[in-house]
Amino acid sequence: MLSLDRPQAPDPYALLPQVPAFELVSDTFAAGGRVPDETTNTPVGRSLSPHLAWSGFPEETESFAVTCFDTDTPGPSGWWHWTLLDLPPTITELAAGAGALGSDLLPPTVVTLRGDDGIAAYVGAAPPPGDTEHRYFYAVHALDVPTMGLEADVMPGAANMMLTLHTIARAVLVGTFQR
Repeated sequence: MLSLDRPQAPDPYALLPQVPAFELVSDTFAAGGRVPDETTNTPVGRSLSPHLAWSGFPEETESFAVTCFDTDTPGPSGWWHWTLLDLPPTITELAAGAGALGSDLLPPTVVTLRGDDGIAAYVGAAPPPGDTEHRYFYAVHALDVPTMGLEADVMPGAANMMLTLHTIARAVLVGTFQR
């Protein structure tokens, strides 16, 4: 039985070497607000990835990575919902639904990794019923390389460790969900 008294995990990006921040916004949800049902992987959801737009990143950015991580899972390792690699620096916005399996809303150069659900697509929030409120950390990483050079079968945890080594700035937008 899940304990509703379980404390929230720390902000995962506060634990990393600090880099400059830039702006990340969404038309889908407000910073710190509840993500809409349509973005969830629940009986009322569709796992529709949210709209994301970013600005103010360093001029020397050579590519971007986009991730979504739930640090509040009832286990020690968190849950990767989405990892996109090798977005060109000219891409500064993702339409809602861009993370769908086989989406044509992403450039063909983008590598989408399998998340912890085993699917190479965005998989929405799905905290266990009755668990504490979960926070979903959507992050855009401005990188110093044009490509991470990683294959699509790399695990998201390993890829995110490599991202840390190449991140020159980061934007984070947090959404919440509980059922």
